[in-house]
Amino acid sequence: MKIAIGSDHAGFEHKEALKKWLMTNGYEVNDFGTHSLDSVDYPDFADSVSESVEKKEVELGVLVCGSGNGVAITANKHQGIRAALCWKEEIAALARQHNNANIVCIPARFVSQQEAERILEVFLHTEFEGGRHSRRVEKISC
Repeated sequence: MKIAIGSDHAGFEHKEALKKWLMTNGYEVNDFGTHSLDSVDYPDFADSVSESVEKKEVELGVLVCGSGNGVAITANKHQGIRAALCWKEEIAALARQHNNANIVCIPARFVSQQEAERILEVFLHTEFEGGRHSRRVEKISC
């Protein structure tokens, strides 16, 4: 499975740890940056990851910033993107089961790297339930 990943400077260290975790677990990773702790603008990276998911170059995306909000807001401006801010494993599971989320947004300043890995693992291994949720997801696009 191909995964797109990106972060700003606040999420850089988490992104690097998540990228390593993904590759260790057999995922192919497209890293859209950032590639250092230097201050950058999160929309640049959120847009790149979102476009990759939109174009189906990858199956799912991962975005990390300080609060997770900036990247989630940016990603959700793209048609067909359902980016979910996830700070607990249970939120990640529900985002996939009920919302068919295709990008997980992780708040680096509020979860440890180990928590971020567990959130990502749950996100990747949880399937969309469909059924009554399909009707709701279809209503999301403008």
